[in-house]
Amino acid sequence: MNRLKKIARSKIVIALLLLVAFIYLNNSSLLMKARSGEPHLLAHRGLAQTYPMDGIANDTCTAERIYPPEHSFLENTIPSMEAAFLAGADAVEFDVHITKDEQFAVFHDWTLDCRTNAEGVTRDYTMAELKKLDIGYGYTADQGKTYPFRGKGVSMMPSLTEVLDRFPDKALLIDIKSNDPYEGELLAKYLSALPKQQQDLLAVYGGDNPIAALKERMPEMRVMSKATMKSCLIPYVAAGWTGYMPAACKNTELHIPEKIAPWLWGWPDRFLDRMDDAGTRTIVVGGDGSDFSSGFDTADDLKRLPEQYSGWIWTNRIDRIAPLYREAED
Repeated sequence: MNRLKKIARSKIVIALLLLVAFIYLNNSSLLMKARSGEPHLLAHRGLAQTYPMDGIANDTCTAERIYPPEHSFLENTIPSMEAAFLAGADAVEFDVHITKDEQFAVFHDWTLDCRTNAEGVTRDYTMAELKKLDIGYGYTADQGKTYPFRGKGVSMMPSLTEVLDRFPDKALLIDIKSNDPYEGELLAKYLSALPKQQQDLLAVYGGDNPIAALKERMPEMRVMSKATMKSCLIPYVAAGWTGYMPAACKNTELHIPEKIAPWLWGWPDRFLDRMDDAGTRTIVVGGDGSDFSSGFDTADDLKRLPEQYSGWIWTNRIDRIAPLYREAED
């Protein structure tokens, strides 16, 4: 009887060792052919003024705490997007809010009070009225002693249509700032009118409700929300060690915080390959997920990425990051 117990135990140990070996071999990036190519760079809000990230909340007026300006570009404007692409961005992210006449204004803040010379929200105004505002009005780097962009942002708030017309062949990431499902329906109406090749360059993220509404009307559109992230990553964490790819992970968008990424099966190369094969774009963002605006903005930040990382990188300083990769290529 004791001999049979020992044999049974030995078989269990062997089975466990084989399972551990399988999990390792099936998920280790060390044992696979290295991915080729440089990372892809996503410029958050184009080339924009930056600010300290500590203590940032949804209602923080970031225009009132910018660093001393190093360039003249303002976020979410066509010039800032053009500058980002010229600097080396592979994609540009921007924010949209609905207007009184059911257009989409490209603007970040929940209200106009912080950044412009107006009050209220974009849906209180028509797009033509928003065009008259000065979006550089509220920027200051010295607690209000000077306003370096005041008077320079008049007529610079673009509509979504203007951005799509200006960049028909560029990859764009659209952020729906509200959680109103109607905005998802309306955005789907705008995007559905675009040529298929242009639609394929776009991705949309935002609140659960508008993203669900948009996805229902445009099932092929790459989207992301907290709900879509959970529906993909929870089953992947549970069974991804087998190589299983949940249906919710296919043709979508994932923003993975750098401190969470190492816990995902196959990170980095096998995970990225699996998501690439599923048609999903994976973007690594800074921090632990408490602020998805945190990016990789300096050479020291890039040192936190895995060696030879070749996925997408979120940056707030495309002007600093892109040249580092160009220099490496040269």
